[in-house]
Amino acid sequence: MTDQTAPPTQTNPAMDRMKASLARRYAAEKRFQSYGIIAIILALSMLVTLFATIIGTGYTAFVQHTVHLDVTLFPQDIDPEGNRDPEVLARADYQSAVNDALYSLFPEATGRSARRDVRALVSSGANFVIRDMVLDNPELVGQRVSVRVPLATEFDQVLKGNIDPAVDLGVIRERSTDIPWTLPPGERLISEGQADYMQQLVRQGEIDASFNRWFFTNGDSRQPELAGIWGAAVGSFFTLLVTLSLSFPIGVAAAVYLEEFAPKNRWTDIIEVNINNLAAVPSIVFGLLGLAVFLQFFGMPRSAPVVGGLVLTLMTLPTIIIASRAALKSVPPSIREAALGVGASKLQCIFHHVLPLAMPGMLTGTIIGMAQALGETAPLLMIGMVAFVVDIPGSPMDPSTVLPVQIYLWSDSPERGFTERTSAAIMCLLGFLIFMNAAAVLLRKRFERKW
Repeated sequence: MTDQTAPPTQTNPAMDRMKASLARRYAAEKRFQSYGIIAIILALSMLVTLFATIIGTGYTAFVQHTVHLDVTLFPQDIDPEGNRDPEVLARADYQSAVNDALYSLFPEATGRSARRDVRALVSSGANFVIRDMVLDNPELVGQRVSVRVPLATEFDQVLKGNIDPAVDLGVIRERSTDIPWTLPPGERLISEGQADYMQQLVRQGEIDASFNRWFFTNGDSRQPELAGIWGAAVGSFFTLLVTLSLSFPIGVAAAVYLEEFAPKNRWTDIIEVNINNLAAVPSIVFGLLGLAVFLQFFGMPRSAPVVGGLVLTLMTLPTIIIASRAALKSVPPSIREAALGVGASKLQCIFHHVLPLAMPGMLTGTIIGMAQALGETAPLLMIGMVAFVVDIPGSPMDPSTVLPVQIYLWSDSPERGFTERTSAAIMCLLGFLIFMNAAAVLLRKRFERKW
């Protein structure tokens, strides 16, 4: 027998280099995918943290503690002449009726200091709640009515567990009689007497936690327990109404002219470049422009939604023009050629065929521009919409504020009650923005044409 040995294997250096290169390429692709996944996880975690912080701080604003009072509306104090004149009823002294109802709950509070502590339990705006009831139903004059008035913000925040500068909050909620005071008297948020009175109301079941309707029906107020977003919401509505009424037709008309009718020369190139540049200009520049032109030159009313709408129109026009031109470009040239081929004029081709097909993209750009305008603050601060406005605006010419500016004002207030209302207002604003962006996505999906 003869031994047969296997021939030595031949190595191919080129093949080895190619395999090593493929391994490095695959490893690089896996690393890139890992970086992308890590980036998405980080972005989502930051987003969740942001929403958790806002919701965790602001959800308590949707609940308000109220005190049950039996208020006697004496005719000699409310309507001495008995003619039920709304102006007389609006100027009547309702605070005395509130104070008398509070004193009846604590007959032992006879001294000046004790009665001051009793009056501090309810909001200083409780008289306005009763006034609104009487104005809605003047027949209540002369009757004894049962009403719930908001608790003062310090006691409301104590019961919600948001602040603990002087007492153990759980003690009051558990209706205990012992309060472990942790701060000296000069640094306590509420006095011992006020804490005793509040505990007595809790034990008697006179304090109730209910849905905070004032947050959605009131305008701004110095008292956090009475401050609401309705005035700012109406102001935002009027401002966006003016913005939409001006920016949409002007933006669409400008886009149609530039894309379909304007000659391609140096001037139109300059216009297009400037429109693209205006889309990147900081919003506060438009506020300075509105201050100089609309307020100082034309003398328009300060803090009015009509001025805010004009400023936001200037800011959103570049976005709408760019989106509308992109929508017009997406319409196939064959549509235009077919329309012109059957005898349609240029205007008929544009308005009967091209615009209907491009309208979904135009509406999407418009809604995105409106969502951007809804969240703007800086340009509106420059035209005076930062003013403290209590009344609900009735028209675009009335002084008002908007939701982003309202959030800015509340965030600058030191009271803990405004802190939770700031987060609650942010939640409402984010809800509007999410709704508007979702509407833009749905419109695009619903009317989008595939060519």
